[in-house]
Amino acid sequence: MTDGVLVTGISGFLGGHVALQLLAAGYRVRGSVRDLGKEGRVRDTLGRAGADLSRLEVVALDLLSDTGWREAMADMRFLQHTASPFLLKTPKDPGEFVRPAVEGTRRAIEAALASDIERVVLTSSIAAIQYGHADYGRALSETDWTDPASPTTSAYARSKTLAEQEAWRLMDAAGRHGDLAVVNPAAILGPLLDEDPGTSSVLVKRLLDGRLPAVPKLAMSIVDVRDVAALLVDAMTNPAAGGERCIASEGTYWMSDIGAMLRPAFPDRRIPTGELPTWLIRLVALFDGDLRDNMHEMGQMKRLVGTRGAERLGRPLISATDAAVATGQSLVRFGLV
Repeated sequence: MTDGVLVTGISGFLGGHVALQLLAAGYRVRGSVRDLGKEGRVRDTLGRAGADLSRLEVVALDLLSDTGWREAMADMRFLQHTASPFLLKTPKDPGEFVRPAVEGTRRAIEAALASDIERVVLTSSIAAIQYGHADYGRALSETDWTDPASPTTSAYARSKTLAEQEAWRLMDAAGRHGDLAVVNPAAILGPLLDEDPGTSSVLVKRLLDGRLPAVPKLAMSIVDVRDVAALLVDAMTNPAAGGERCIASEGTYWMSDIGAMLRPAFPDRRIPTGELPTWLIRLVALFDGDLRDNMHEMGQMKRLVGTRGAERLGRPLISATDAAVATGQSLVRFGLV
């Protein structure tokens, strides 16, 4: 029988790309959605991208419910746990991020341990690595962890950190440390598979829609979704991936740099490359909670040692420019900007 892979969060941006690469590689894919009403959209999306849908099954799983998890693992060899909450607005209650992330990861791991799953591949984030440190003069690596108790750690970063730590705790307790592989992606850009922009493309959308005269002096690390999916698929069978974390990041850039990447590809768009003065950002932050939550990031570039991803794939990662432009082209194609 063809090897089966359970992909949680298959309707998401990354989950869809993971499923697409798995199907192209000949695997059977059982993808989970929270609501089976999304099955038609998942099938249409992957079918348009050229996937063989005869090896695709869609089931319903909820990060906050025990129902169906063990049944979903039946006759699967691998688990790809990509499902995790990501909200556009910072919630008043941090539990809106933390609880589903941690509890969903716990449910997935416990069900995998109770089944015949050989390896669990967890999608974490660089957010579980790069916050709450006293010294940013050095590049951070897979050995670094975010401090979830730090006042500068966002609810999202706390959720990713605690969820990944819970995964390692459960696998260690079962004596199966080497059967967990973790990929920690940067901000994921790249081609959209459907009309749902999700959260990943928000930055590029804002740069393309012409409403920003200039951008804050904020930095972000970038990776292409196709590379993240490739690393996740590789992590299922690569002996070097077992028991390890892997940062997926092509590089770190100022927002103004990303605007400069986009300008040549979209000459008819008013794309900002100038930076807003800090005093103005501080003033606006008085009335904007999301901006206020990110003020400590202003002017700070967190560097990462991102070589492991390219080493795993045996090639350079797709450039940040290509990833950003592919995002923009998708937004234009689907009429989202």
